[in-house]
Amino acid sequence: MFHLGLDIGGTKMEAVLLDNSGTLHLRERRPTCKESYQGFMDNLIALIDDVKKSITDDFTIGIGLPGAIDPHSGLIKNCNCLVLNGENLQSDLTQRLGQPVFLANDADCFTLSEAVDGAGAGYSTVFGVIVGTGCGGGVVVNGQLLHGPNAIAGEWGHNPLPAWDASKDGPAQPCYCGHENCIESYISGTGFTRRFNQANSHQLHAETIIAAVDAGEASAIAHYQHFIDAFARSLASVINVLDPHAIVIGGGLSNVERIYQDLPSVVEKYIFSDSLRTAIVKAKFGDSSGVRGAAWLPTLSSQRGL
Repeated sequence: MFHLGLDIGGTKMEAVLLDNSGTLHLRERRPTCKESYQGFMDNLIALIDDVKKSITDDFTIGIGLPGAIDPHSGLIKNCNCLVLNGENLQSDLTQRLGQPVFLANDADCFTLSEAVDGAGAGYSTVFGVIVGTGCGGGVVVNGQLLHGPNAIAGEWGHNPLPAWDASKDGPAQPCYCGHENCIESYISGTGFTRRFNQANSHQLHAETIIAAVDAGEASAIAHYQHFIDAFARSLASVINVLDPHAIVIGGGLSNVERIYQDLPSVVEKYIFSDSLRTAIVKAKFGDSSGVRGAAWLPTLSSQRGL
């Protein structure tokens, strides 16, 4: 049996086909059709049909997307591929394909991938963190995704930054969700870059800011140190509630290697314990974690909440 994973992005769709051991047998990428829901469906099914033509074995289907699936109605919400909002993609695909289809948020898929055979493998409770364009998250306990009645498990990026103080954290940051000072506004790649450029009247990318840190530039170092402190406060609040065995970090900022040396000691200052035993590690599969996690959905996730 093979496992087809599909990752739906704002600009592209990616498909991978894994066997039971996680070995990759196929990878395909195509543009995402965003003009209409019908066009999106036709494009996605054409991709799945092409995979069917390439192998003789059956395969399960799991899909990760940048949105949430309402556990009561089954309708998609908060998706940046706007034509999917308000649609029951799972039901529609199941009917057209004649087989079960499993859906989950892309951050959940990232976490599932890393918990199964990635950097979080072997840990009982894994909290997955994405610090990229946004700041998503997911929770896997004993190999199972954690789901709740609101379909927002792991959405720590829209909690307020703990112990926010204007004298330390700067002016209040509005968030697209309608609140102020969300964690995402401070530690996502977007927030990290925007706040530095606002304070220094620059137009630099995150990579350039980190290079300035490595070069010893004072304003970049101060900004990075604040980022680590805000990141640590945010993770400490999760550890105090969930006490995960491992935190796996993905997204663009996860590639900054110095984070893994600098972050743990600061987290330790904020948690309700005299020492930090939670492993804080970089994602093993990087940008491929989400689509791999989607492939594992049918075998490792309950239908409830998907």
